[in-house]
Amino acid sequence: MTKQFHDNVLTPAALDQLFNEARTYNGWQVKEVSEEQIRHIYDLLKMAPTSANMQPGRFVWVRSQEAKDKLASMASDGNKDKIKAAPVTVIIGYDVDFHEELPWLFPHTDAKSWFEGDEEGRKEGAFRNSALQGAYLMLAARAIGLDCGPMSGVDLDAITKEFFADEPKVKADWVCSIGYGDPSTIFDRSPRPDFEKFNRLA
Repeated sequence: MTKQFHDNVLTPAALDQLFNEARTYNGWQVKEVSEEQIRHIYDLLKMAPTSANMQPGRFVWVRSQEAKDKLASMASDGNKDKIKAAPVTVIIGYDVDFHEELPWLFPHTDAKSWFEGDEEGRKEGAFRNSALQGAYLMLAARAIGLDCGPMSGVDLDAITKEFFADEPKVKADWVCSIGYGDPSTIFDRSPRPDFEKFNRLA
């Protein structure tokens, strides 16, 4: 149906890889994720839009066993082993003082002045746009052939203190394991609503 309206639509295989067949994995094959792949993911996600190109996402890519164990100790019991077994788990955080970077990130105008003196407004913008960047991250990882296991069952305050200790205005939000998923660890796909359930055309 879509192909007859849009000449540039991705192939069905690509759409399956990004959406239709992509799953949240709970376990991982013993295969490494390289620094080159990590950098590739970031180089893709940074190209996607954020408000005024604010780029508030701050990412810590947890790879060493020591760092994995530390992060796992801050997770719920059901997530500890997932983090320890994953080749890499990225902490997605957001910088409340993102506006300090706007003079070079958004040089068309004095965008920094829009946010000065309004920390609550910055928190809202940083939270929303870093969540977008986290979603872009998952799509970027899938696009280069990796699988994802996003998690919110973690102690965000503890993670913030440990992994962003040198950046007092950065807050952790959620984490996402990345690697080559073990198909035996996924559940049957949960229901997805039809368009009519949660959509309206106005």
